[in-house]
Amino acid sequence: MREIIRRRKAMNNQEMMELSTVDKSDFEELVKECTASGIIDQNLYTEYDVKRGLRDSNGNGVLTGLTEISDVLGNQSVHGRKIPVDGELYFQGYNVEELIKRSSLDRFRFEEATYLLLFGVLPDKDQLDRFIRILTDLQELSGAFIRDVIMKATSTNLMNSLMKSILSLYSYDEKPDDISIPNVLRQSLQLIAKMPLLSVYAYQSYRHFKLDGTLMIKNPKKGYSTAENILYMLRDDGDFTELEAKVLDICLVLHAEHGGGNNSTFTTHVVTSSGTDTYSAIASSIASLKGPKHGGANLKVQEMFTDIKAHCSDWDNKDEICTYLNKILDKEAFDHAGLIYGMGHAVYTNSDPRAVILKKFAKQLSEEKGMQKEFALYELVESEAGQLIMNKRKMFKPVCANVDFYSGFVYTMLGIPEEMFTPMFATSRISGWCAHRLEELVNAGKIIRPAYKYVGHHRPYVDMDER
Repeated sequence: MREIIRRRKAMNNQEMMELSTVDKSDFEELVKECTASGIIDQNLYTEYDVKRGLRDSNGNGVLTGLTEISDVLGNQSVHGRKIPVDGELYFQGYNVEELIKRSSLDRFRFEEATYLLLFGVLPDKDQLDRFIRILTDLQELSGAFIRDVIMKATSTNLMNSLMKSILSLYSYDEKPDDISIPNVLRQSLQLIAKMPLLSVYAYQSYRHFKLDGTLMIKNPKKGYSTAENILYMLRDDGDFTELEAKVLDICLVLHAEHGGGNNSTFTTHVVTSSGTDTYSAIASSIASLKGPKHGGANLKVQEMFTDIKAHCSDWDNKDEICTYLNKILDKEAFDHAGLIYGMGHAVYTNSDPRAVILKKFAKQLSEEKGMQKEFALYELVESEAGQLIMNKRKMFKPVCANVDFYSGFVYTMLGIPEEMFTPMFATSRISGWCAHRLEELVNAGKIIRPAYKYVGHHRPYVDMDER
């Protein structure tokens, strides 16, 4: 098997040959020219009042659209001043914390949240049952698709595998370019149903072809929730506890949607506004989420805690932990970026409601898994890091733990491999992306086209022999 893998890798490498020594020298010159030509005077952003990153001088997002799908609150306006408050997240007007707390469902919270995001109302029992039946009918993938798409040219990054699979589904659709609401809704439901399979099968293919592990492809079980099927298809024995399924279900709900301004959802709106097909729009959103500044943050949190555990002998010693956290902030430890990952948010101030909810379930799961000591370390870092960051950066706005702080720890306790952390995010967030795509199409808005200020110089053409 190893020889087969080696030969396959060699064949793949033929498509991406290394540059020769001569070519490398020429290429290095091109790199220098490219870098030099791309430099822009940073003072010009202030001179022309450019809202870089679509944010104002206070870091608030610039309004670019309207939505009814979700609301993200981190402060209140009192006499013209913004006052930090405990964060709140709303899906179609309903507080997510209340949705999770008051739901009488044991197995279908994510499906209920998806229905709410797409259709704007909480489903009654008959509506939810019908919705789940539709998703169940749409979730399967053919053996030919798994063989010809997912298992061909397996990627080391599963997000690229997801994009490839989503784009390939275009070829299997009889009406791929029809952007009428009925057709896009059909496509959306199919993608929501199939995304867990695409994610898990991509990992199984990666495990087999890249790690030389056993290839294991399971069909989803009828009657299982999305969370249950993910655990069932991912694990060799297919077994899981009730708490494990419940916690993963909560994770899916909390990641399903987070306002229209986050990078991947804004990408959904931008690409959809051009009139392109559903598969291209969702692949673009996945490409955005792949970025480490967006969807990969929980993995950085996990890496940071691995580093903290390795360099701090007493996880209960607050002074030792704080000393090391200050070294991280001073760029003397971990990745030398000066960041405590999982702390701080663009909107939330006092608290991120997703982190507050997830922390409770992380504690329950740590007790079931015998990982209370690890949970206590997370809790200690959370309690101290915010104030350390404020002191070090001379900030007055509170710094709270965001959802990424605990999500990676929860995934680890659930036995979900790190390669699947961001695909799990996509498996959940596709519900929100599809809701926003439909909202953009229903309102038939203009193509989104912000402006860039040209700060170069107009120059006359110079003939070759005069350059």
